[in-house]
Amino acid sequence: MAHAWRCTGLRWSGDGPLLGWEGGRRSALPRGKVVAFEVVGAGRRTCVGARGNACPVRAGVPGRSTGARCEECARLDRAHSVAADTIADDPRPYHVYLAWFGPGMVKVGITAVERGSARLLEQGAVCFGWLGRGPLMAARRAEEVLRAALKVPDRIPYAEKRIVRAGLPAVEERVGELAALHGRALGLHGWPESLEPVPFRAVDHFGVFGLDGLPAADGVVSELVAGGVVGGEVLAAAGPDLHLATGRGVLVLDTRLMTGWELTAPVGERARDVVTVPVRELKSRGDGGVQDGLF
Repeated sequence: MAHAWRCTGLRWSGDGPLLGWEGGRRSALPRGKVVAFEVVGAGRRTCVGARGNACPVRAGVPGRSTGARCEECARLDRAHSVAADTIADDPRPYHVYLAWFGPGMVKVGITAVERGSARLLEQGAVCFGWLGRGPLMAARRAEEVLRAALKVPDRIPYAEKRIVRAGLPAVEERVGELAALHGRALGLHGWPESLEPVPFRAVDHFGVFGLDGLPAADGVVSELVAGGVVGGEVLAAAGPDLHLATGRGVLVLDTRLMTGWELTAPVGERARDVVTVPVRELKSRGDGGVQDGLF
């Protein structure tokens, strides 16, 4: 029987995107890499637990869930999340940032200084710039000021990010939009005194994500199912998303859907082109032995 692997999700490193597996193994995902896996037919998707601890009841979770956590584990994970605004006494310094995902698609957010740009890579930010640096609550206050005064959101849905990736404007336009908003932000009244402003310097991830020449996506994998197969060639990776060239066109696979399932290598030469899981069409914006690993 083929060996089954459990994916722990996509991580970004200095060498690019890596898929993690239980036991510590990592699989690099450069452009041109063939990704092919089959969901174990007799299996079910189980909760991935929280804060590094396994789910005590190995609860089942829906195939469409990107969190892959049961209600109790999701609550526990959120209770220790800075993003959920449940921690007020974190002594670490924080960055406030502006992140650009497409024309008119800019968000404000915060991340611990020690994490560097990891949070921006995880979100699929095509371009970003730091706004300020300081204590957590000051960073929170600045985030609120920007949302209210400049109407800049703190979240942009992945569905919107995916649609625009294949037709992004030149770097000058990306940086220009960020620079203009950065200037307006630093001129706002209500900027916290304990938050040190950071001069504008854009960081662009267009090349890191492999977006040059990326064709428009035809669809997005909506969920994995027992016995389902996904196979394709990596065209680009942004945030948790893989853009794959498959036998059903260019598809986007949110790798968060892979967690909680047992996966194995599919059988057959054409497995690299096969997709037998549910796929949702995308429209334009506004409209046998033990393997060394799966890939």
